[in-house]
Amino acid sequence: MMNGKRILLIIGGGIAAFRALDLIRRLRERGASVTPVLTPAAEHFVTPLSVSALAASKVYRDLFDLTDEAEMGHIELSRAADLVVVAPATANLMARMAHGLADDLAATLLLATDKPVMIVPAMNVKMWEHPATQRNLATLTGDGIRTVGPVEGAMACGEFGPGRMADVPDVVAAIDAFFLGGPLAGKHVLVTSGPTHEPIDPVRYIANRSSGAQGTALAAALRDLGARVTFVTGPADVPPPAGVDVRRVQTARDMLQAVQAALPADVAVMAAAVADWHVSNASGSKMKKDGSGAAPALAFAENPDILAWVSRAANRPSLVVGFAAETDNVLAHATAKRARKECDWIVANDVSPATGIMGGTENAITLITAEGAEDWPRLTKDETARRLALRIAEALA
Repeated sequence: MMNGKRILLIIGGGIAAFRALDLIRRLRERGASVTPVLTPAAEHFVTPLSVSALAASKVYRDLFDLTDEAEMGHIELSRAADLVVVAPATANLMARMAHGLADDLAATLLLATDKPVMIVPAMNVKMWEHPATQRNLATLTGDGIRTVGPVEGAMACGEFGPGRMADVPDVVAAIDAFFLGGPLAGKHVLVTSGPTHEPIDPVRYIANRSSGAQGTALAAALRDLGARVTFVTGPADVPPPAGVDVRRVQTARDMLQAVQAALPADVAVMAAAVADWHVSNASGSKMKKDGSGAAPALAFAENPDILAWVSRAANRPSLVVGFAAETDNVLAHATAKRARKECDWIVANDVSPATGIMGGTENAITLITAEGAEDWPRLTKDETARRLALRIAEALA
C-alpha cells in the first residue's frame, strides 16, 4: 500500500522511542522509504546506528551540520516527503510545535514543512492530562495535524492511564488510511459516544448501560474511509480507536462544551447515550445514612439537548445523524425524535433487555431518513459501523 511513499520520521526523546525501530521496519516492509530524524533527547534511548541500519538511510541529527546543508538543506528535507510522522511525540516536542519554535533540527523541519504531519503522542499520564498539553493538542489538531493515540496502559514510570504510545500496528494502519485516502478524505466528522455520568455526590452517579462500543466502531470506520474524526466520548467500557482526536468527558454538560468546541464539521454522528437529567442538588460530600430509613431527596434538572443544539447550530454540519435507543414502539418514537430534534437521520434500535444489544457485540438498527425507514439485519457492531460509514460517504458524494 505504501510502495514508493516517502516518510520523514522524527523520533522524539522518550522511552517509547524504541518503538520507532519496529515502526521503521514495518513501514519499509510495506514499500515505504523512511528518512529518520533524531532529536538530541532521542539519542538517549535509541542509537543513530540502529535507526540507520533499519531505515537503510542516513540519520539526520544536527541543524547546523554544514555537510548536510550543502547536500540537502533543512528546507528541502522538510518538503521531500509525502508525510511527516512524529513518533513518539513528547509533551515537549508538542509544545514546541504548537508555539512555532525552531530550536533544533526536528522543530525546524516541522515549522518549515508544507507536507501533512501526523503525531503519535507518548508521555506520562499526568503530562498528557495537563491543561497545557491539552491546549497544545487543540492547537495542533486545529492546524490540521493528525494524531494517533495515545492509549491507556501501564507506563514505564509505573503509573497507568492515557499517555502510552499507540501500538505500532495501529500507527501503521493510520498511515495506511492516510495514503489510501478514501471517500471521506478531507472531511471532518464529529462522533459522540459512550454514556455520561451525572454525579449524585463525589462517590455516586447516575448513568446507563451504554458500553460505547457502537460509537467507537463508527469512529474507526469513518477514520478508515479517510475522515478526520473528532471523538467525544463519555466514560465508555471500550478504549477509543487509534488515529482519531479523542476528547474525554464525564457529564452531558461537559459533552455539550466539547461538541461546541469541535465544530465546524462536515458530519456529526451523535451516538452517545446522553443522560436526560442531572441531579441539581448533588452533594459536595458523600451522602450518609442517618438511621431513619429515609432516602435522600434528589432533585433533577433536564440536561442540555446536544443533538437538537447541533441540528440548529449556526455552523450546522451538512449531515447530522442522531441515535434513538428505545424499548417499545421503536419506529414511532424514533421517527418522532427525528422531527423533534431536526436532524437528518436517526439510527434506531431496540435495547430491550431480551435483545442483548445494549452492552453487547451486535446491533440491529432501523435507519430513518427523509425518504423513510430501512430495517437492517442484525450484524456485529463493527459491520454496522462500516455500513453506516459507507452510507454517510455516499450522502456526501
